[in-house]
Amino acid sequence: ANGKVDIRTVGSGNSGATNVFREIGKGAGAITLAADVLKGFIPVYFATFIDNSFIYSVAVAAATMSGHMFTIFLKFKGGKGVATGLGVFSAIMPLPSLIAFSIFGLVFVLSRYVSLGSICAVISLPLTSYFLGYGAKPVIFTSAAAFLIIYRHRTNIKRLIEKSENKLRIFKKK
Repeated sequence: ANGKVDIRTVGSGNSGATNVFREIGKGAGAITLAADVLKGFIPVYFATFIDNSFIYSVAVAAATMSGHMFTIFLKFKGGKGVATGLGVFSAIMPLPSLIAFSIFGLVFVLSRYVSLGSICAVISLPLTSYFLGYGAKPVIFTSAAAFLIIYRHRTNIKRLIEKSENKLRIFKKK
C-alpha cells in the first residue's frame, strides 16, 4: 500500500481527532485536533475585525461549525463539532470555553471516554455563559450548539449506556 488511509473506512469511521489518534497515531491525532480547533478559531477571531457584534460572530461561528459538521467534501458527513466548537467559542467567549475545556479534561482523565468529556463540556458551555452573565444571545447560541453536538454524539451515548464505548488511552504500553 502507499501508506494513505481514508480515516472514514477505519475504526469508528469518524473523521475526527479521536479516531485519527486511535487508528493512525498520536502525531496525526494531535495535528487533526489542532487543525480542527484552528479551523474554528481563525475565521471567528478575524471576523471580529470586520464587525465586532456578537450576531456577526455567531453567523461566522455557525457557518464554520456547520461547514465542519456537514461538509460538502464528505457528502455532508463531517466531524462532531467538538474541537471546531472549542475554537469557535474560544474566539468569542474565552472564559466559558476555558471552563468547558477544563471540564472535558477532568471528565476524560477520570473516565477515559472522549465522548463523555465532550458531552459534559458542551453542556457546561451554556451554563457557564449564563452564570458569568453573558446574556441571552450567547446562552441561546451555546445551547443550540450544545444540542447539535450532543445529537451528533447519539451513537456514543448509546454505547456509553450499553457500556460498550471505547476508552482512549493516551499512555498505553506497547
